[in-house]
This record gives sequence, C-alpha cells and structure tokens, in this order.
Amino acid sequence: QVQLVESGGGLVQAGGSLRLSCAASGRTFSRYTMGWFRQAPGKEREFVAYISWSGGSTYYAFAVKGRFTISSDNDKNTVYLQMNSLKLEDTAVYYCAAAHGMASEEVHGYDYWGQGTQVTVSS
Repeated sequence: QVQLVESGGGLVQAGGSLRLSCAASGRTFSRYTMGWFRQAPGKEREFVAYISWSGGSTYYAFAVKGRFTISSDNDKNTVYLQMNSLKLEDTAVYYCAAAHGMASEEVHGYDYWGQGTQVTVSS
C-alpha cells in the first residue's frame, strides 16, 4: 500500500508564495511519476504538474507554468510544489498523486492519492 500525505497549504495573499510538500511511504518510488492536481469548489479536479521520480522530466499546466515549480527529494521520498505569484484563481484543494504508469495529465492516470491540502488565496 502507498501512502501520500500533503502539507503546507494555508491562506496567502495574492502575489504571495507557498510551498506544498507530499511525503510518500510504503513503496520505493524510483519508477513512479508524481503529480499535483487541484480542485476548486464546484469544479473538476485538474492537472497542475508532474515530475518523474528521477527528477529528469517535469511538465506543467499552462495556467501555472512560470509560477509553479515541482521538485523531488528522493532521500526524503518527498515531492514539492513551490507556488509563486499566487492568484485568486489558484484557490483550491491541492492533491498529490503517484502513477506507476506513463506520465499523465489525466486524473485516471494516477493510482494513489493523498487527502489534499487547502490553499486559499485572498485579495
């Protein structure tokens, strides 16, 4: 069984920054793709970014490219999402996910999910 635990969410003003963490346990992740998704109230869960566990490959949604950075620390089995220049529309619950298949932007491409962490951006 794989466990993913997110942390680092909170309330921040527009233009500010937050760093989310996702601690993984239960399996080695050397061949997993790790992703971040988000879900705003009344909306579907959407892709934010993914990273190969080796860290050699990253990909971002257009809405966050240039503002968010995904990274990983293999020694700590942790994936991060650095979020800068936050906007009101970034408000959502952010989820960490792991996929042992090919890297994907699709929700159904991921096998394990964390419980989510709330990010609220205020004006």
